[in-house]
Amino acid sequence: MESKSGKLSRDDLFSLEEYADKRAEFREQVLSHKRNRRLDLGTNAALYFEDRMTMQYQIQEMLRIERIFEADGINEELEAYNPLIPDGSNWKATFMIEFPEVEERQKMLGLLVGIEARVYVQVADFDRVYAIADEDLERSDAGKTSAVHFMRFEFTPEQSAALQAGASLIAGIDHENYQVEICPVADNIRESLVNDLA
Repeated sequence: MESKSGKLSRDDLFSLEEYADKRAEFREQVLSHKRNRRLDLGTNAALYFEDRMTMQYQIQEMLRIERIFEADGINEELEAYNPLIPDGSNWKATFMIEFPEVEERQKMLGLLVGIEARVYVQVADFDRVYAIADEDLERSDAGKTSAVHFMRFEFTPEQSAALQAGASLIAGIDHENYQVEICPVADNIRESLVNDLA
């Protein structure tokens, strides 16, 4: 369970019995890890960057809740969550639009159509890297966007090398109804994300 990269297989997972014993400890590790992988974009949006550990936790929790122990069921969970693990040239994230009041949330989701295509990261002086969103299924229509989007930020080898050499990182959203820029992204988040690049 040491590797940080590559897709998960059944061999990487705890059995239900093992997970029952190790869950509390593993959950603490994951929560600590996730603190360096959440990036607030203003007060009402955030990126939650996924990786092998966050996806293992997600799978283990699903297997536990659903009491799945047969090979076919485990493989289905692996197929669902493995695509959210970075491939070495990208970052993968869950983007969430967060308005606590239901009425305001409904109104804003109508005003933020297309926001998922306007989320970006920028390495030093390179061009912005805009998110490639919702490759699994469409989550927006002409009337409103979804509160949750899955996205990928794909880097050139030069951008990856610059990040690994210590280049600064900026992130933001440039939608007409929601504009924010984080400059620079905090070091703890930046360092965690650099680990996703090969």
